[in-house]
Amino acid sequence: MTDQTRWGIPEVQLKNKAIKHRRDLVARAMEVVVKLDEAGITELMILIEAEYERKYGENKADGVIL
Repeated sequence: MTDQTRWGIPEVQLKNKAIKHRRDLVARAMEVVVKLDEAGITELMILIEAEYERKYGENKADGVIL
């Protein structure tokens, strides 16, 4: 068993909790996606791609104030 008083243990536990939370969110989303028809899934894909582009896309001019 790992010594819980060692340096870095809380950081590792926090990272693991964040990973588990993300996986749980994806699993819950997939439960809903399974119930959608083709049109719903297509619309969801478009929304996800737009959000991804907004957050991580090359064009970061959205939040820039000149």
